[in-house]
Amino acid sequence: MIDWLQHSTGGLLTLAVVSIAVLLLLIIKFKVEPFIALIVVALLVALLAGVPVETLVGSAQKASDSLLEKGFGSILGHIAAIIGLGTLLGAILEASGGAQVLMDKLMNAFGEKKAPVAIGLAGLIFGVPVFFDIGIFVLAPLVYVAAKRSGKSIVLFAMPLLAGLSVMHAFMPPHPGPVAAAGLLGVSLGWIIIMGLAVALPSWFVGGVLYSYWIGKRLNVPVPEEMLAAAEVARAENGGDDRDPPSLGLVLSIIGLPLVLILAGTFGSILLTKGTRLYSVATFFGTPAVALTISVLLAFWLLGFRRGMTREKVAELSAASLKPVAMILLVVGAGGFFGAVLAATGIGKTLANELSGIGLPVIALAYVISCVIRIAQGSATVAIVTTAGIVAPVLADLDYSQPQLALVVMAIASGSIIASHVNDGGFWIVSRYFGLSVKETLQSWTVLETILSVVGFVVAAVLSLIV
Repeated sequence: MIDWLQHSTGGLLTLAVVSIAVLLLLIIKFKVEPFIALIVVALLVALLAGVPVETLVGSAQKASDSLLEKGFGSILGHIAAIIGLGTLLGAILEASGGAQVLMDKLMNAFGEKKAPVAIGLAGLIFGVPVFFDIGIFVLAPLVYVAAKRSGKSIVLFAMPLLAGLSVMHAFMPPHPGPVAAAGLLGVSLGWIIIMGLAVALPSWFVGGVLYSYWIGKRLNVPVPEEMLAAAEVARAENGGDDRDPPSLGLVLSIIGLPLVLILAGTFGSILLTKGTRLYSVATFFGTPAVALTISVLLAFWLLGFRRGMTREKVAELSAASLKPVAMILLVVGAGGFFGAVLAATGIGKTLANELSGIGLPVIALAYVISCVIRIAQGSATVAIVTTAGIVAPVLADLDYSQPQLALVVMAIASGSIIASHVNDGGFWIVSRYFGLSVKETLQSWTVLETILSVVGFVVAAVLSLIV
C-alpha cells in the first residue's frame, strides 16, 4: 500500500485528494486552528509519500535545510513585512479620520441620488490599505446615516460598500491573500497590482453597482434605531476633537504612493537597462517593503504627529493594529510548508501531467480548487494559501510569464470569496453590522460575493487568453 502511494500516479493523486479532505475535516469538524491543521496534514503527507525525515525536519546540524523551515521561511520572508506595513498604514488612515473625509467628499460630489455609488467608491479606495472587517467597522456608521436620510433600504447602501472592500481585500496588495499567493507562485507585486485592478474594477461594477441597485430595491431592510444611536456615539468619539480633518488629496496620496512606487519598480525592471543608476533607484524604491515603509512613515508624520497625535498614541495604535496579523502569518507560513511538501513528494508534477493529458487549463483548476476549499471551510486566506500550494508545483514546469502567473493568482483569489455563508466570519459581521437576518444575508451578501467571484474569474480567464 505504501509503495503504491509513493510510486504510482494513482497513489500520489489519491494522497493529494485525501490530504485536502483530512485538512477540511480537521478545520470544520474538529475546529482545529488552520495553521495547526496545515502543519499536521503536511507532515503526514510527507511521511506517507516517503520523504526522508532529515529532508522533512532536518537534523540538529542542518535544521535550516529542512522542508519545514524552508516552507515557512521562504513565504514569510517575502510577505511578513508587507502585511505588517500595510496594516500599520490602514490603522493610521483610519485613526486620522481619512475615511470620513473620503466619504464626505464623494457624497458631496455624487449627490444624494447616487449616494450608493459614492459609498461603494469609498469602500473601493479605502479598501486598498484597510482590512475588510476594519473597513466595515469604520464605514458602517456612515452607511446607517445615509440610509436613514434617504428613507431607503440599508441594503442599497451596504452592498456597494461591501463590494468595494471585498474586491480590494481579495485582489490587491498589501492584503494577505494576494500577497501570499504571489509569494508562493513567485509573482512580482507590480503585476499583481495591474491584474488586480483589471479584475477588481469590473467585478465591483457588476456586483457593487448593478446587482446592489437591483437587490437594494427588492430587499427592504430599515436601519435599526440602535445602530443609528451607536453610529452617533462613534462619530462623537472619533470626530469630536477640534483638529482640522486631513485633506482628501493627502489621504489619496498616502494610499496611492506605495502602489505607484511598486508599479514604477516593476516597469523600471522591464524598460531600464540593468546596472544603471536609474535602474537601481527604481528597483530600490519599487521594492514593496521599501515603498510601504515610506508611505507609513509619511502617514505617521503627516496624519499623526503633525495633527496632534502623541508618540504614545501612535505606538499604542501600531501595537493594537498588528495583533490580528500574527494568526494570518501563521496560516500563510503553514500553507507555504504544505506547498513545499507537495512539491517534494512529486504530487505537483503528477498533477501537472494529468492536467496536460485532459487539457484542463491551470487557471480553471486553480479557481475550482479555491472555490471548493472556500465553500467547505469559510476562510478566504486558507483557501488561497492551500490552493497556491497545490498549483505551485504544477506551474513550476510550465513556461508562464509574470502576467500569466498574476492571472492565476487572480483566479485563486476569485475562488476564495465565492458563496460566503454561515461558516465564514465575514458573513456574521455583515449580518450583525447591517441588521440583516440570516435569510437576508444569504439573499444579499452571499449572492454578491458569488457574483464578484464569478466575474473576477471570467475577467482573469479572458485576459489569460490575451496575455
